[in-house]
Amino acid sequence: MPNARDLARGHKRLLPLIEYALNTGWTVHRTAGGHLKFVKEGLPPIFTASTASDHRSGRNARAMLRRAQRHSAQHCEKGTRHG
Repeated sequence: MPNARDLARGHKRLLPLIEYALNTGWTVHRTAGGHLKFVKEGLPPIFTASTASDHRSGRNARAMLRRAQRHSAQHCEKGTRHG
């Protein structure tokens, strides 16, 4: 599996997002179109652009990852599974 620097491909704004995802159990892949695909078992995949359109894009993507995890945890507590 490629490391965070390989996945960022020179876009230093993406590096913290990719490192966060890898450290919290997500698998990160590049799609054929160059987008980033974040995958974690039991959760829907999350896609994001590989180039930042604004200074908040990395933070917004990180928030999507956290929300997906939180949503899944809430459903697991209630006895239901997502996915």
